[in-house]
Amino acid sequence: MRRAAPLLALVLIAAGCGGRSETPSVLPTPAITSVAAPDEEQAARRFLDAWQAQDYAAMYEQLSPLTRDAIGPDEFQARYADVWRTAALTGFDYEIVSSLVNPQAAQVRYRLVLHSAVFGDIVRETYLDLTRADDDWRVAWTDSAILPELAGGNTLFADYVTPTRANIYDRHGLGLATQTEAVALWIDTGLLGDEEAQETMLRVLSRLLDRHPDSIRALYQNYPPGSFYVPLGEVSLDDFRAVQDTLAATGGVRWQEYTTRYYPFGGLAPQSVGYVSQIRAEDLAEYQARGYRGDEFVGQEGLEQVYEDALRGKPGGTLYVMDPQGRPVGTIVTVDPQLPQAVYTTIDRDLQRQAQNAIAGFRGAIVVLERDSGRVLALVSSPTFDPNLFDTRNPNWQYGLSAIFEDQRLPLLNRATTSTFPLGSVFKPITMAAALESGLYTPQSLYTCNAEFSEIPGGPYLDWTVEAELPPHGEITLMEGLERSCNPYFWHIGVDLFHQGRPTALPDMAKAFGLGQPTGIEIGESAGLVPDPAWKKQATGTDWVVGDSMQLAIGQSALNVTPLQVARFIAALGNGGTLYRVQMVERIQNAEGVVSHQFEPEAQARLPISDETLTAIQQAMWQVVSAPRGTAYRRFLNFSITVHGKTGTAESGIADPHAWFAGYTNEGRDDKPDIAVVVLVENQGQGSEWAAPIFRRVVEAYFFGQPFMPYPWESQIGVTRTPTPTPGPEGLQATETPSP
Repeated sequence: MRRAAPLLALVLIAAGCGGRSETPSVLPTPAITSVAAPDEEQAARRFLDAWQAQDYAAMYEQLSPLTRDAIGPDEFQARYADVWRTAALTGFDYEIVSSLVNPQAAQVRYRLVLHSAVFGDIVRETYLDLTRADDDWRVAWTDSAILPELAGGNTLFADYVTPTRANIYDRHGLGLATQTEAVALWIDTGLLGDEEAQETMLRVLSRLLDRHPDSIRALYQNYPPGSFYVPLGEVSLDDFRAVQDTLAATGGVRWQEYTTRYYPFGGLAPQSVGYVSQIRAEDLAEYQARGYRGDEFVGQEGLEQVYEDALRGKPGGTLYVMDPQGRPVGTIVTVDPQLPQAVYTTIDRDLQRQAQNAIAGFRGAIVVLERDSGRVLALVSSPTFDPNLFDTRNPNWQYGLSAIFEDQRLPLLNRATTSTFPLGSVFKPITMAAALESGLYTPQSLYTCNAEFSEIPGGPYLDWTVEAELPPHGEITLMEGLERSCNPYFWHIGVDLFHQGRPTALPDMAKAFGLGQPTGIEIGESAGLVPDPAWKKQATGTDWVVGDSMQLAIGQSALNVTPLQVARFIAALGNGGTLYRVQMVERIQNAEGVVSHQFEPEAQARLPISDETLTAIQQAMWQVVSAPRGTAYRRFLNFSITVHGKTGTAESGIADPHAWFAGYTNEGRDDKPDIAVVVLVENQGQGSEWAAPIFRRVVEAYFFGQPFMPYPWESQIGVTRTPTPTPGPEGLQATETPSP
């Protein structure tokens, strides 16, 4: 059957039927507006359209009976699918060139432009033979209908040349993800030396792994006698070489070198940087169609996934024609690979490391933004995970990877960008803004803040001072209300705005502060939710009532936000009112220095508040940390950095409330741009007790390079002891009395 095409052409020419031009002659009469395509061309188009859709079943249905006898549907589909996969096709275009026809046979010639992810556009002209059957045209198919070079059963073979994956760097050019030689380390408990040797081993490992010696000892000290494998982690080969001899002498530690995608310090911002792993079976066909061989490691999550194409570069290679015996008989095309591009982030590697250490052991998140630009300096989601374990060449992988997936704390979840939480009292600056902009309040408006609130039915509602066994605040100004986080004052504002016919005042202001919408970060995020009357009606079928405004005024109700959104509006409060797009990519650049993307601050909106309102909120946030009755006063005693902040304790509906602290610095230094920092600690308790100390440590790490003050729950920095705090208010600090 494959020899029938030339014979058919001779028959058509001998019959004198002539050729039909695809484009008819232009006649000098306006009455003719179109010319119908010949029937054989319509049949060819149906076949080629089905090919474009990769609908091989529909293509097979159009084959002639003789053709179907010669090739089964599975073999037919495999022929096309193999070409599509091998040539890394993303699609094709075609154009009918001409047709020859007699009553029982036809030949339609067409031009193909095959689009390949690896080899670019491949242009060929070929043909379809057609025959009459059941009063319709059927395709008398041959291999040359795909490409003329495939006539006679030839196949394609692709020899790819893939460049080395480019690195991901921090803002100073330090690696966050690099292609390099690494060393996997583990302890063999059967080889441990005496106590003196172990002390030396622990000191070396502590510096090498950036972990406290006691935390390393705790990994192996409870194993019974015998030889047990205790994974430690991974380090770069260069760092390991400096201590290899010492570790060899102490005993206990074993290691293995391997080539990998290396993530230092066991992964810095792994949920945001991402990781690489082998192509999953269910994704194999998709990747092969994009020009992957199938055995590569590809980006999963974060920057590794979003910038997969840039980091990978564009592979090149040669597309060969092979005869049925598997011998090369020709070349379709050869292309050179294109350089991959490194991603330089805005992340400060050392600050990221210290911020991760600052919240280690808790579930939560930390976001650090450059206040006046939108750059992300640190993005922490805790617990974290080791992205090095996704490489099966790492001998530690089988001991650690399953633990990541089985961890009930969900370490793969990015709590900073995709998890949403009620905001609690950190929402109160927004409520204050709505109150001041309404014209109903001034910064000095007085309100008697009692322990109980009874302005609406269903009360009384109790201020946090009741649980803390502290006296009520009494008569205070609005600014003092924020300073002391008086719930009744802000409940009153919500109720008052509702009764004044302004039920959307709070949700409208929250949306104008960027809540309920993405921040624009490159790696993807949740939009969160700002409840309002329209949403409630649609979601529940009920109307917005005064209690909704009351609860939203203190950041509860159905409000859900991401820590990243909070950091964005806190930065805006500090920088004069500009909401910047949040970005974590400084530039994208290839090895020759060609930059395809460069960071530019992108102002997306202005807070819809007056200068007077902004100044009042800034002053009140300063009083939170500086006034003796400020809710974070004791946490910032003897602190030399100017900080404006707000504590928050958000009821979660389950277990303990979420602890928040959000604030910004106002130093105005040339060498250290001011920052906005948000700390969330899930289900931990009061924001002043748990989140504020972590905030302070992050600010210390940024301005001084290291923390100085131990947490109330630490015996020394990095070493936890059991805390026994007295019940703490949302506002004033309770005294911490750690046990020995």
